[in-house]
Amino acid sequence: MTGSLSRTGQQVGAATKRSPWVRRALAAGNRAGVKVIPHLPGGIKRMLAGGRAITIDGNTLDASVQLMLAAQRAVGIASLVVGDDPIATRVQNREAMRSLDEPEVHVADIRRVSIPGPAGVIPARYYRPAGAGAGAGAGAGAGPAPLLVFYHGGGYVFGDLDTHDSACRLICRDAAVNVLSVDYRLAPEHKAPAAVDDAYAAYTWARGHAEELGADPRRVAVGGDSAGGALAAVVTRLARDASDPLPAVQWLIYPATDLRGLTRSRTLFADGFLLTKRGMDWFQATYLDGSGIDITDPRVSPLLVDDLSGLPPALVITAGFDPLRDEGEQYAAKLQAAGVPVDLRRMDSMIHAFLNFNALGGQVSRANAEMISALRAHLAHD
Repeated sequence: MTGSLSRTGQQVGAATKRSPWVRRALAAGNRAGVKVIPHLPGGIKRMLAGGRAITIDGNTLDASVQLMLAAQRAVGIASLVVGDDPIATRVQNREAMRSLDEPEVHVADIRRVSIPGPAGVIPARYYRPAGAGAGAGAGAGAGPAPLLVFYHGGGYVFGDLDTHDSACRLICRDAAVNVLSVDYRLAPEHKAPAAVDDAYAAYTWARGHAEELGADPRRVAVGGDSAGGALAAVVTRLARDASDPLPAVQWLIYPATDLRGLTRSRTLFADGFLLTKRGMDWFQATYLDGSGIDITDPRVSPLLVDDLSGLPPALVITAGFDPLRDEGEQYAAKLQAAGVPVDLRRMDSMIHAFLNFNALGGQVSRANAEMISALRAHLAHD
């Protein structure tokens, strides 16, 4: 499971262009490895991952994450991106998330929802928690649970209802919230601002149909990870600018907030921690090239908006080994300076996308439990 510390783009591409049976065998191996990792002693994990702990900027990488990264490199996966191929990138990430699924995480009900959007139907998936008649943090009979409108990550290029199904079930169960997962349009087929337009349409639809869905219409939140976190931030501001009802909370999980890429963390973690500089540059070009939208447009770089006042409370999550760490924390600071209540939490030992790695257990599960518990608290009745 050790592998070399770096792989070329050609090797990464080859790993996902193998025959289907080879890819199925690799996926089976990944699933087996995921089941073993949580039970290994920390020292064994470090040894299998290369023999030493990785400490950067005062943070030490979680041993389970370090081992997972080493295992991925051993089969030729060093990045979220496969060459410059959006289809292969989607396949690789869908298969990776399948190997990390937690089928034992159950919710009361899951069903398909179709949302009218600006370019046709937006597919969505609705998750209802057990005891949905009870509010988050409240006792039985306290009324319907809150609703989280959730936008998945994936650089605006990959990700779908299936890649984040396990994460949405976990959020639904442990935060005791209804979750509406939105399958917004992706690039390169749909350039910016298609994702923003779909995200906002889904939010306004959810506000108008919360009661029909069985959720509390007074407590509709938005949230997402990475690109989805950026969408949640943008949707919140657009609602304010349109004088629409505001989300109860904006839950921003390692959000991409400034596509200029000027922060120190973008340099510190440019390679080796799954989300790479090359990958980020490709996501950006795939989403923006030919769109007529500049990287400084607040619809893609929410940090650069002039005025953040009047927005609802923000729960902002960053990861210690994430190139997006600093811009997420800068956004939290700018919100706070504008008078917005902010709960900022950095998960020091984590990498980008840790929401999807809950099956690794240990510190990963604890980080997810902390931020999901915080969401539940923010949405609880006064």
